[in-house]
Amino acid sequence: MSHEDRTPICLLAIDDDPRTLPLVSAALGQDGLDLINTTDPLLALKLIAERRPQFVVLDPALGEMRGVDLLEKVVELDPGVDVVIVSSQPWSQCAVHAIQKGACDYFTKPLDIERFRARIRELVEEVKQRQRALAVDMELITAFQFQGIVGRSAAMLEVFSRIRRIAPHFRSLLITGATGTGKELVAKAVHQLSPAPKSRFVAYNCAAIVDTLIESELFGAVKGAFTGATQDKVGAFEYASGGVLFLDEIGDMPLGTQAKLLRVLQQQEIQRVGSPVSRKIDVRVIAATHCDLKKMVGHRQFREDLYYRLSMIQISIPPLAERKEDLPLLQRIFLQRYSRQYGKQIRGLTRRAQVALAKYCWPGNVRELENTLGHACMMAEGGVIDLRDLPPHLLHPSAANSEEEPMVSLKEAQFQHVKRVVEALGGNKIKAAQVLGISRATLYRYLELHGPYSHAVATQPVGAPATNDNSSQA
Repeated sequence: MSHEDRTPICLLAIDDDPRTLPLVSAALGQDGLDLINTTDPLLALKLIAERRPQFVVLDPALGEMRGVDLLEKVVELDPGVDVVIVSSQPWSQCAVHAIQKGACDYFTKPLDIERFRARIRELVEEVKQRQRALAVDMELITAFQFQGIVGRSAAMLEVFSRIRRIAPHFRSLLITGATGTGKELVAKAVHQLSPAPKSRFVAYNCAAIVDTLIESELFGAVKGAFTGATQDKVGAFEYASGGVLFLDEIGDMPLGTQAKLLRVLQQQEIQRVGSPVSRKIDVRVIAATHCDLKKMVGHRQFREDLYYRLSMIQISIPPLAERKEDLPLLQRIFLQRYSRQYGKQIRGLTRRAQVALAKYCWPGNVRELENTLGHACMMAEGGVIDLRDLPPHLLHPSAANSEEEPMVSLKEAQFQHVKRVVEALGGNKIKAAQVLGISRATLYRYLELHGPYSHAVATQPVGAPATNDNSSQA
């Protein structure tokens, strides 16, 4: 049994009815839970901050402080806590409102002890599953980490396969992919698996240097070759000799320099600016770009001969939007990294935060995801990242960036409504069926007929918090 399984799971019951608290204690006292009871809402908030219970049982009628207000304060204090409402009021729109505010279930008084106890046991098992999932996450990160790159999607496994096959033999290589997909990481992985992994890896950004200096930066220059050349200069090719030169954003290289680069790749020799002497070098060249070089060739913005020389061996990195299976592992890695950096104990993301990350299109790819989670870890006040910790643009994407809503059939519109209700209730299908006015069996059949969504609601990615929109751990 793991350490997490041995740790008592804590439940805080808040109710000013002296008959309810003993019932809760009697119902759950034999289940190995660490039970805390109070009738004081302010003391309850203090206990939540100090003890961090996994569950809160709350009566909305608490005298001066309304239960919904307390619910909001509880969720704000710890977005990862599961709140169960126990009320003397029958199921109503108020219950829907409470669940939308963060509650995960609703019971009416007099309390059905057996049903209440069964539901708490379900929630306890979900907590234990999340704890086990966290341990599995650590194993998966190790299993699916390849030379510092993490991915378990089919697209990334194909990238890893190509790297393994190319690395021992390449002399020149082209890596393509959108900004932020990790082209330099792939280049370093190729270098590490090359015949000379301990040799130099020199990275050079072709877009970062003005056109008048790029040749001297790449090929070197002799003293007096141009104004300001007060001494001989070793260029990037010469400095990287024996190792790998990574030319990032090669699509921004001037056409004149492209011609000289082609000669270097063919002859393996360079000529410093201002010198008639050629120097032999031994360099493996990896070029990278986010541009469509073939289209640039058609527009005479890139040399055709250089393009075919580089693209003979090519690795294309898919955008993050096409490999969202990798999101849970990437999230876990970045949470670990920034939790250590900021000295915080971030356990994971709430379900609703995960939904927001999964829905987002990630135009900035893995780099944007890393920056987003770095921001969220900095903003988080508790041990769980919630919607409030994410950058605003993830929650309110502009109309310009959102896709135009397509015209759909009535059947599809009905499904979209069902989907919105289920999501608004945190995936709670029992409550969703009540709101929609249909039976649970009808709801399950309806979701099964639509396939992909039923699976998305019923299951979570490995390492992701499950069930309610206020789950506590990844």
